[in-house]
Amino acid sequence: MAEALIAGIVKRGELAAPEIMVCDVVQERCRHLSAKYGVQAASDSRALVGSCSTVILAVKPDTAGPVAEELKDLLKDRLVISIAAGIRISSFLEILGAQARVVRVMPNTPALVLQGVSVLAASDMCSRDDVEVTKGIFSSVGTCIEMDERYLDAVTALSGSGPAFCFLVLEALADGGVRSGLPRDTALQLASETMKGAAALVIETGKHPAELKDMVTSPGGTTIEGLSVLEAGSVRSAIIDAVWAAYRKASGLT
Repeated sequence: MAEALIAGIVKRGELAAPEIMVCDVVQERCRHLSAKYGVQAASDSRALVGSCSTVILAVKPDTAGPVAEELKDLLKDRLVISIAAGIRISSFLEILGAQARVVRVMPNTPALVLQGVSVLAASDMCSRDDVEVTKGIFSSVGTCIEMDERYLDAVTALSGSGPAFCFLVLEALADGGVRSGLPRDTALQLASETMKGAAALVIETGKHPAELKDMVTSPGGTTIEGLSVLEAGSVRSAIIDAVWAAYRKASGLT
């Protein structure tokens, strides 16, 4: 995700590459990012934080707390942006102090192709400029919206985990095409473009998915036959339950 952000920021000119500094426990990653994008590579995390006014903690949830603790003397005066799933702003404020400027963001993997969607929530001490800086960064890899933090676990379950659910459905569609006699590569292309087009139709027309579904479903036709099988298999309920399970997991990470 960090590399996706770097690629998007540099591509869209949000910042010049030399204005970005990276640090990773695996030094080879730093060298790779520096060579590929022209960003600076810090010698260690303290050197990075000491040189930057805005710090993105692109770490796993179980690492976020220890990293914040290690760098708290420096981070308390910086804009801190966390993309660690499930880690609440209050957890950072307990470490960095109540005056810390912390923004929690939930991005998703389509950011890798600049089609991501991110949701942010900011601590009380964040200024409007802090929020706009954060929006600028994450808008460079897709769409970014601001919400109250109480929604972030649900966001994690839907748009954070959601791509994996979509990939599962996409794979199943392609397998269905193969079962029906299509070559594998053609089936995957058709399934991918169909899912992409269907999503675009919802976004661009503003119509409810049920209305668009009905537009495809002719009386006694092929589509209603397929939909009947999906309903009999409780596909709709299974997907709802998958998002709910992901939400419960996200809610229990802290």
